[in-house]
Amino acid sequence: MPLSVRSVPTSPFEGQKPGTSGLRKRVKVFKQVNYTENFIQAIFTAMPAPGPQNATMVVGGDGRYYMKDVVQKIVRIGAANGIKRFIIGQDGILSTPAASAIIRKNNADGGIILTASHNPGGPQNDFGIKYNTRNGGPAPESVTDAIYEATRTISEYQEAELDEPVDLSTVGVQQFGQVTVDIVDSTADYVDLIKEIFDFELIRKFRQEAPEFSLLFDALNGVTGPYGRRIFVEELGFPESCLEQCTPLEDFGGSHPDPNLTYAHKLVERVNREIITLGAASDGDGDRNMVLSHDWFVTPSDSVAVIAHYAECIPYFKRTGVQGLARSMPTSCAIDRVAAAKGLEVFEVPTGWKFFGNLMDAGRLSICGEESFGTGSDHIREKDGIWAIVAWLNIIAHVNQTKPGATVRSIMLDFFATYGRNYFTRYDYEEVESAGASQMMDHLRTLKPGVYDNEYTIVNIDDFEYTDPIDKSVTKNQGVRIVFEDTSRIIFRLSGTGSQGATVRIYIERYDDQSVDMDAQDALKPLVDIARKLSMLEKFTGRTEPTVIT
Repeated sequence: MPLSVRSVPTSPFEGQKPGTSGLRKRVKVFKQVNYTENFIQAIFTAMPAPGPQNATMVVGGDGRYYMKDVVQKIVRIGAANGIKRFIIGQDGILSTPAASAIIRKNNADGGIILTASHNPGGPQNDFGIKYNTRNGGPAPESVTDAIYEATRTISEYQEAELDEPVDLSTVGVQQFGQVTVDIVDSTADYVDLIKEIFDFELIRKFRQEAPEFSLLFDALNGVTGPYGRRIFVEELGFPESCLEQCTPLEDFGGSHPDPNLTYAHKLVERVNREIITLGAASDGDGDRNMVLSHDWFVTPSDSVAVIAHYAECIPYFKRTGVQGLARSMPTSCAIDRVAAAKGLEVFEVPTGWKFFGNLMDAGRLSICGEESFGTGSDHIREKDGIWAIVAWLNIIAHVNQTKPGATVRSIMLDFFATYGRNYFTRYDYEEVESAGASQMMDHLRTLKPGVYDNEYTIVNIDDFEYTDPIDKSVTKNQGVRIVFEDTSRIIFRLSGTGSQGATVRIYIERYDDQSVDMDAQDALKPLVDIARKLSMLEKFTGRTEPTVIT
């Protein structure tokens, strides 16, 4: 029998405009009466044609507090709007990369991912809702704008009346009237995909030949714990002790699930103390990664460049070839040098993974990355933390075939010997008062090229603007770029991934093809000082020290 549907009167809430990765707010905001329901209804209202009627929708999230409640809301509202089939991860768990993979494998009409990514979780912290389209990637601006418009005009939402809640704990099919709910193993499809991409046999063989090689993977109590166990322990044979914080928790154990040197300090300490060969971490929803060893930290900018350099050792790229490379604008230009050496197109896009999707769908992009610990390829339409970590295992195993004993450090130094080094760092100032941050950006836009303090010459200053080569859409005001005579860059940008206030990000880069083994902070200190002086950071924000240095 058809489900009974009721219309619930409501009124708009201010500020339900999705950012680069969906709508992120404090849990207490989402728990306001009708707040979450309004946004879910807006997603179904704005779904690209043919809309929600008889559609298939993938649903899952990173396990954070309030997720399971919202899964139930999505099913009730989606069913009322005509969704015919839901594919939901067991216990509601799906990493963002796994959700993208399942959307693509099942030719689903889209997906709703419940995550605030690397932001803290728990009753006092953050929640998020993101809509992905049929290609498995984040909704483009045309869709997020339509969602926002729907939130501004909403007067009611539709809700189906179910006899009982969806049982999220048991894999199998549940039927609610004409609506089918498939609860699927959260890891199975994703693990199968990763096994098709990488040379698992080579990695296993390397482990047998180099038993001294050690791996430590820290999921930061986020969604990738079960994925790490399946891949690193069950498939590749690493001991259970290689896993750290691999049980998804609603509050991520009270920690900040962001894989960087500050928030992944437990991993960093263990890697250094135990002289771990390869340390790695992923974030709350599994789309970010960090790679390091006891004697080297791999910047995300360098990581994607190294993966591009060694792409021919990865079976997936042997089959498909490498069609092009890309990076977000703030990411260092290391990957540009790889593209030039290999005769490949390279694209510079705004921050936000959705900008890579058009290039991938057009067959012009294979490998891409962001300095914000996001790395991936065209196997899905999201960045993919586990993918990047397994890529490094594949590369280390490959290099050791001809250079036994090769390590993360030696691989990086060999890379710099070939291409030179793009020294890079990022300073984050989190939860800055928004007005002061905006005033600082306005001040930066008034600067002109020229010689400053008789010390340094600025040859170009602009506010990055991007014209998509596929659909010709234009994205403006993506960050102030300051380029110096020696090609060094300082970039200032306000991030849209926080739930309150503003995050000021300062990106600093300098190229050197002679001295490639310096400490990055030492190499970049003069530019850091220039950045603070030019921006008048302390005057506008009151901040003297960053929250995080990467």
